[in-house]
Amino acid sequence: MADDLSQRLRAQLKAERRRRGLSLEALAAASGVSRSMISDIERGAKMPTVLVLARLATALGVTVARLLGEDRAERVIVRRVEDQPAITDAGGWQRRILSPTLPGVEFEFIRTTIPAGVVLGSFTAHAAGSREYVAVESGALAVTVDGVEYRLAAGDALYYAGDAVHEFANPGTTECVYYTAMHVAKEPA
Repeated sequence: MADDLSQRLRAQLKAERRRRGLSLEALAAASGVSRSMISDIERGAKMPTVLVLARLATALGVTVARLLGEDRAERVIVRRVEDQPAITDAGGWQRRILSPTLPGVEFEFIRTTIPAGVVLGSFTAHAAGSREYVAVESGALAVTVDGVEYRLAAGDALYYAGDAVHEFANPGTTECVYYTAMHVAKEPA
């Protein structure tokens, strides 16, 4: 699965970058990810962390799912667990993409598992008009949006405009599982 994921990522990243007419330098400037790291990812020499992948997707105006998946146009799509791209970060947390990639739709449904005491870090703001919804299944979650922290417990939910810098952390003593539904708006032409 990891090799397949890496191959899809390298092809999709390069295709999205070229579709937008961006050089490696331009994407590096827009994402805050080094040119050499982007080149390594496109060549399949390195697999990025979840945060690096999120920064690249945001700079390209797409979801991480778009970078890891292939468009599917069927009216009904079953996503078996073995077919869901899952990325485990070096910090021990895992992001599993539950939604398929649909043509022309930048939507992502994600299940994230965070060990106790782990801070995911900062995600850059998406395009204006983007939306994110978070629901906690178990454990505790601290979500910081534009510098303001919101503490959530099992069963709690949160909405915020996705065009804000946002951070996630598990301040609790047990694992946290939460879901994110995200719509990334298109940048105005």
